[in-house]
Parts: sequence; structure tokens; C-alpha cells
Amino acid sequence: MGILIGLVVTLGCVLGGFMAMGGHIEVLMQPWELVIIGGAALGTFLVANPIATVKDTGKACLEAFKHAVPKETDYLETLGVLHSLMRELRTKTRSEVEAHIDNPMESAVFQAFPTVLKNHDLTHFICDYCRIIIIGNARSHEIEALMDEEIQVIRADKLKCYHALVAMGDGLPALGIVAAVLGVVKAMGALDQSPEILGALIGAALVGTFLGIFLSYAVVGPIATKIKIVREKKNRLYIIVKQTLIAYLNGSLPQVAIEFGRKTISAYDRPSIDAVEQSTLNNGEVKKAA
Repeated sequence: MGILIGLVVTLGCVLGGFMAMGGHIEVLMQPWELVIIGGAALGTFLVANPIATVKDTGKACLEAFKHAVPKETDYLETLGVLHSLMRELRTKTRSEVEAHIDNPMESAVFQAFPTVLKNHDLTHFICDYCRIIIIGNARSHEIEALMDEEIQVIRADKLKCYHALVAMGDGLPALGIVAAVLGVVKAMGALDQSPEILGALIGAALVGTFLGIFLSYAVVGPIATKIKIVREKKNRLYIIVKQTLIAYLNGSLPQVAIEFGRKTISAYDRPSIDAVEQSTLNNGEVKKAA
């Protein structure tokens, strides 16, 4: 919603200011200039990026338009499933814990937190490191180094679409110049026409430069930035898991370890201690009743 409002404000101010200066809006209606710029931008985007990145870019754009960042429920459920698993690790046998992490879709622990279960990548991340903890041969600093490396890999993969859009946005002004040059070439073929006709052709050519710069800095660039913000916030869930499990490995009780994870959440989104405690207590009561 924020993106749509921003685009409406941007277009309204640019076009409104142009009309207020006495400009005629119909002069800017040059669909073939847009075809040249947009088609060339799309073509270069397809040339430069693998199909997986192209598909992920579409998905990332939808996430940006919906502002699909983790909400308080996502943070509470992530901390809740970690708290439950740490309690299982402390009180249950290895085979009982393995039953949860080997088949999380059928696990009562994970089923109590459907938001986490829907995030397959995060679920696998949690299960993989709980499995390493169960084995018991790795030291905490070794696991932390491995987590850091994997989180960096995940972050790099999730931001490939951001870098692809930034590269395309950087090229749009140049593609606008290409469209303008083609328009000038067309205008040169009409030098024998009246000044009114020649001026209209040159004006239409210059619209290509305007479109390239406008699309780069007012559309593609801001959308790419919004994608980065959304993906970075989603990546924060992995850091919460890392800090919580490392604190547990270093000897913290489950209720203390989740506080380590809670503190890694941005102050704007961080749930209160009472909310975390209430969420974990409620889940414990549900499990006992079941």
C-alpha cells in the first residue's frame, strides 16, 4: 500500500508541476518510447540473471507491495517453538527429540506454531541445528561460526533479486538516452518539415530521456530498496534462532535463552517480555492439556 501511495504522490507532483508550468500532458504520451525502454530493460534483465532469480524477483515485488515483513506473531511463534524444543532437549531422550526434528510436519511441537511451520526454510534451519546439538560433538563456537556462514549464504541468496533490480535501474537512464537518440534520428528525417512538426518530433524524442531517468530513480530504485528492507527483516528470524540456540548451548535455561533471541529483534518490532512469557506459558498449558 505504501508503494502505491508513494507512486501516486510522485506521479501527481511531477505531472501536476509540468502542467502547472504550462506543459501539455499529451506530449508525454509516447508509448513507443516506453516500449523501447521497457523492452530493452526487461531483455537485459533476462540476459543478466538466471531464471531462478527472475522468478524470485517477481515474488519479492509482491512481498514489497504487501509489506510482508514478520509481525509480532511471527516473532512470538519463533521464540515459542525454540522454547519448546529446548525444553524437550533438557527433559526428553534423544529418540523422542529426534522424532520432532526428523518429521516437523507431524510434530506436536511444530504444529503448535503454524506460522513457523509454513516457513519451510526456517523450519529446516531450526531442525538442522537442533540435530547437531543432539549429536553433541560440536562446540558452541563451531556451531555459531557455521550458523553465521549459513545466514550469510541465505542473505546473499535472498538479496540477489535486489541487486538485479538495482543493476536494471542503473541502466534505465542510459536506455532512455537510446530511446531519445532513436527519436532524434527519426526527427532528422523530417528536417524539411515545418518547425511545428520538427519541434514535436524532438520533444517526443526527449521524452525517452525523461522516462529513463524517472523509471530509474522514482520507480525501480525505490521498489528495490523496499525489497531489501523486507528481505532483511525476514532474515532476522534466522538470527533470532542463532542467538537463542547459542545461548542454550552456553548453559542458559530455555526461558533465559529466548531472551537472548528477543533482544536481537528491532526495538520497533520487539515483543515485550510479558508477551513472550505469556505466549510460552499458554503453549505449555495447551501441550499439557493435549
